[in-house]
Amino acid sequence: MPFLSATLDRVKPSPTIAMNTKAGELKAAGKDVISLSAGEPDFDTPQNIKDAGIAAINAGKTKYTAPDGIPELKQAICDKFARENDLSYQPNQISVGTGGKQILYNALMATLNEGDEVVIPAPYWVSYPDMVLLAGGTPVIAEASLEAGFKLTPEQLEAAITDKTKWLIFNSPSNPTGAGYSWEELKALTDVLLRHPHVWVMSDDMYEHLSYGDFKFCSPAQVEPQLYDRTLTTNGVSKAYAMTGWRIGYAGGPVALINAMRKVQSQSTSNPCTISQWAAVEALNGTQDFLESNRALFQRRRDLVVSMLNDAAGIECPVPDGAFYVYPSIAGCIGKTSAAGIKITNDEVFATALLEETGIAVVFGAAFGLSPNFRVSYATSDEALKDACSRIQTFCAGLR
Repeated sequence: MPFLSATLDRVKPSPTIAMNTKAGELKAAGKDVISLSAGEPDFDTPQNIKDAGIAAINAGKTKYTAPDGIPELKQAICDKFARENDLSYQPNQISVGTGGKQILYNALMATLNEGDEVVIPAPYWVSYPDMVLLAGGTPVIAEASLEAGFKLTPEQLEAAITDKTKWLIFNSPSNPTGAGYSWEELKALTDVLLRHPHVWVMSDDMYEHLSYGDFKFCSPAQVEPQLYDRTLTTNGVSKAYAMTGWRIGYAGGPVALINAMRKVQSQSTSNPCTISQWAAVEALNGTQDFLESNRALFQRRRDLVVSMLNDAAGIECPVPDGAFYVYPSIAGCIGKTSAAGIKITNDEVFATALLEETGIAVVFGAAFGLSPNFRVSYATSDEALKDACSRIQTFCAGLR
């Protein structure tokens, strides 16, 4: 339509949301569908956090707040960074937004000019490149292969950086692969960044508390303190605290950047939901006991899914370090034909045929910048995961 902005031509709708929507439509039409496409925990927000939200309503804490967060939440975030990440921030270095996505978007809108480049390791969360494009920047994709554990090497990072690079977007543990960078692996990347003082780091730590086995989470400014003044450390309460719908994300960074992000937010959404902010105060300050039991639950589900998918013909599924996703390769399925006569030419065709023939919704790998793969979210019940993986096994066994 001629009156729409040309900016929209740069971006596409979220493939994860699109797949989840299609699964919902099929389910509403009576089809037996199991969706493994949504990136949110399947259990409820802890009761103490819900009670804090209810208390805020009953106390009349329902008015506007400062555009980027109430003082109590900013202090709770400062305390969290100090307690868990060995990072020292003051409240004027904290930004609170309507979910982690808004935090990232605000930072990009506040800093990118036409021609600026942003290095994004692939596989990547689907929104990173499109947010860069919306902000007028240019995504520079650096592919991390399955053989490299889906992790960017120092050599790849060095090769991707130019004099136009403004940001590196870093995500560990990763959505969609669950790959996590050890202290040594991250230090090798930060050593590269030290040689390029014009490059800033946007660290997306949303899956921090979902780390498994011997993997220990660490964040760039924690590993290399010399990067502190050019790092935006972002996080939120969505995944660890099962608060996806509450929409609270946050970041710590240099005062000038935080002030610029506040300006963007003040002219877009203004403050995040007041009730959600008070609930997030309790999430960060209250008991953290459930985090370990949730982590153990997700690790058990990870092991179940990895085992069953590796038993499916043509699929290779590496073991992720964290988050609640696996990112198996379907290289062994490409070129074959499904039981319903669909030739599997790429991972999007695979995901579509899988949904239509078995009722299992996954997200195809091209959406995340690396094929031929697909993403499974194992943030659902053991029973649903067993059923879904069994159907995937049957689907793959029927390929000819």
